[in-house]
Amino acid sequence: MRKFSRIFLSAGLLLFAGCSAIQRKLLFYPSHHGRDNGLAAWKLDGKIIGFCRQVPDPANVWLLLHGNAGQAADRAYAISSYSQRDSVFIMEYPGYGPREGEPSKASFDAAAVEAYLLLKKTFAATPVCVAGESIGTGPACALAGQSQPPAKIVLLVPFDTLKAVAHDHFPHLPVGLILGASWDNIEALKNYPGPVEIFGAAQDNVIKIEHAKALADSFPAAKFHRIEGGHNDWSTAGRVEIRNP
Repeated sequence: MRKFSRIFLSAGLLLFAGCSAIQRKLLFYPSHHGRDNGLAAWKLDGKIIGFCRQVPDPANVWLLLHGNAGQAADRAYAISSYSQRDSVFIMEYPGYGPREGEPSKASFDAAAVEAYLLLKKTFAATPVCVAGESIGTGPACALAGQSQPPAKIVLLVPFDTLKAVAHDHFPHLPVGLILGASWDNIEALKNYPGPVEIFGAAQDNVIKIEHAKALADSFPAAKFHRIEGGHNDWSTAGRVEIRNP
């Protein structure tokens, strides 16, 4: 009885503290170093909104929405997973790296829309595709609802719903109340007309591969890949190739 009393007391304290503050502490782990790791700054109105690897006359343009820790420049490791003929733009989340703002679902989604529309405008004659990693699969899938959706969506170690993942880690807490409105990738993708490719990691202890499988099962046209390794191992050389088509 004491154990359950402590659990409910903790839940009550968390709710009392304010759900938005809890979400930030549970979900977002930004860093703020000044290194570019060999990537070029991607700017809008003179302010950095991400980092990129550009090539002349790209076959495709990719928007990468990264995981919940670190910052965009840390994802230089992901570049080798893309074709050398493609340009890759890694968006910086609000409140991460040098970018002003506060991390939240709303700010991530709004920044993703802004970045995607900017790329669509800049590369009007080139397919613009989206890749999401971990928590970045939330805003990536949300872009499926754009009037001109991405040419392709690739999801790396994704979740089906964020609440389902939270329940894995905090089974005795009211995660639905704490998270409030949160990403539901099944719902976001249901009317998407383009191709979806999903990579789930077999030994993933952060987002279990069952969540990636559930997402793939909800979208019958999705191409699912089971890869070896844990949550952060997908970028190991040769493990994942991000391509369009």
